Amino acid sequence: SMVQRAAASQKRLNEFLQTEPLIQTPENAGEKADLSGDIVFNDISFTYPHTGIKALSHFSLTIKKGEKVLILGRTGSGKSTVAQLLLRFYDADDGSVSITGKDVKNINLKALRNGISYVPQDVFLFSDTVAGNISFGLENSNEEMVIRAAKAASIHKEIETLQHGYDTVVGERGVTLSGGQKQRISIARALIKEPQIMVFDDCLSAVDAKTENQIINSLYTVLENKTAILITHRIFTVFNFDQVIIIDDGKIIEQGTHHELLALNGYYAELYQLQTNQETAA
Repeated sequence: SMVQRAAASQKRLNEFLQTEPLIQTPENAGEKADLSGDIVFNDISFTYPHTGIKALSHFSLTIKKGEKVLILGRTGSGKSTVAQLLLRFYDADDGSVSITGKDVKNINLKALRNGISYVPQDVFLFSDTVAGNISFGLENSNEEMVIRAAKAASIHKEIETLQHGYDTVVGERGVTLSGGQKQRISIARALIKEPQIMVFDDCLSAVDAKTENQIINSLYTVLENKTAILITHRIFTVFNFDQVIIIDDGKIIEQGTHHELLALNGYYAELYQLQTNQETAA
């Protein structure tokens, strides 16, 4: 009967609510976190607990304060795992992740996740106004901040064309936006936090090449003094990255600047060639 089904669902829900999260803030971590320094992945190995899939193997990477880093790789290469370990969605089996010389396991979890803006691939919009979605999670925001973030994410003009502009309700009970529009609102949501570290996880997959270039160009100014990690499966030619990392099968197979990697004549050079041909053909 329906009642039995409801009772069974409630039981499962209760079990879920009583599950102690594996990832906890350590007792002695202060309220604040200094996320202004270098990010260091030191000899990380990680296997996803629920699938047994080995995602990273002896992975080491240093991202200096203020650097812009591109992490490239095919689906399943382990590239997104880098972001998940940085934000402590998971803890590594071996090795450590540290920020400003402090192991992330010893940093206040809320402070860690507040100080890093993470733009995921799958965007979640609330049944709320556009402005409410952009300022989500901020204690106090104003219209000016919301508009500035939207402009930086190249979505301001499109929002203005909506029936009620920034007051238009989107999500389940409102206007349906395109995938690319949702992704840009999600980028605006990340930018408004004024974080020290920004992580973009394949979050431009739903926009065309022209819009992508626009977004990347406007991000350039916003990211000037921030540390930024862009995780993707394609090269952004308009952006001057401090380092480009190519991950395959959980390991770094190529690492360097755009020009260094072109000179290597390997995976990156081939991908660049392929992509440039496609863009000129389009």
